[in-house]
Amino acid sequence: MSIAAALAYSWDGRRSRLFFKTKPDSYNTESLIAFLKDLKREFRSRKCILIWDGLPAHKSREMKKYLTSQHEWLIVERLPGYSPDLNPVETLWGNVKGQELSNLCAEDLGEVAEALQRGMARVGGCDELAGAFLNHAGLFF
Repeated sequence: MSIAAALAYSWDGRRSRLFFKTKPDSYNTESLIAFLKDLKREFRSRKCILIWDGLPAHKSREMKKYLTSQHEWLIVERLPGYSPDLNPVETLWGNVKGQELSNLCAEDLGEVAEALQRGMARVGGCDELAGAFLNHAGLFF
């Protein structure tokens, strides 16, 4: 199971939203473009700045072409190569892995998905926690 996530913050940092999707296999360019299309619908085409790491699918020709076509609502800022400390979503993963997924001996992926859903709901329901992820990355308001 693979997960794609976006942490969205209001301009003043007071509110946050967590948007995520899971899929059975790995994410690739095509599935990440589908994720971005869902993100656009979720945010009703409001302007967003996307901070992205160096995953190869984030830099493919097809992705670059798609991102160029989305400039009216989406600005992409790339993180330096291998810089997980600057990525708030990495802190999100660590938090959920350390809480809901810690020591989980699941019978199947369904149980893992349920635990993940609980963790994401916990984080998504707490603006302060999501804000702490941003602060940890040094990207505060």
